[in-house]
Amino acid sequence: MVGSSYDVLRKQARTLENEIDLKLVAFSKIGAGGSSISSSNNNSGNNNSADTSPLLGEHVFDSLSAEIEQMLEKLSSLNESMSELPATGSAAMHTLQRHREILQGYRQEFNKIYANHTMRIEREELLRGSGLATSGSPSISGLSRREMYMKESGHLSSAGNMVNDQINIAIETRENLHAQRQAFKRIQTRFNDISNRFPLISSLIQRINIKKRRDSLILGAVIAFCVILLLIYAFN
Repeated sequence: MVGSSYDVLRKQARTLENEIDLKLVAFSKIGAGGSSISSSNNNSGNNNSADTSPLLGEHVFDSLSAEIEQMLEKLSSLNESMSELPATGSAAMHTLQRHREILQGYRQEFNKIYANHTMRIEREELLRGSGLATSGSPSISGLSRREMYMKESGHLSSAGNMVNDQINIAIETRENLHAQRQAFKRIQTRFNDISNRFPLISSLIQRINIKKRRDSLILGAVIAFCVILLLIYAFN
């Protein structure tokens, strides 16, 4: 009796897993390319349909999202029911673990698709809002997704070009600084060569400096002596 109940639950779980797998494929297509209906309507020249098709796509996405969530909850309940049955062996435990892993993978895939779709919608709303704030014209709200993406691509390309220009300027500045550094090194090397080749000039320069310092000391002493004499003369 336990074995038959376990087999029934396992068959139901497998069937539900196959259905969830198909639903997730459709859910992924709607979440990633929800504007396909809008594109086809734009190609046929029907602007009113192009404006309402994104809303239709959002409605289908939301309804399918709720349906998949219900199916995931049902699959979780089936797994719990199978785990409550008495263990019938290692094979059954392995099968139950496999069903749990499949459920976890489906939940992760569902959350990923939903998050990506939400980010895409927020991005489009942000682009649409920035277009309205820039021009102040309600007609900007009718821009297609392709036009918004082309504008964003142009902005990114301009920003990339500006960054490349700044990088080129920085490289040229670094090369100029490197060239100046090499020039200063060459000048310093020449001075060192001259001083090494002509030690007499170096010693002569040192003697001149010593003499200048000595003359400065003598001149300072003479000036101080004269000042003292003037002070003595003034007080007397």
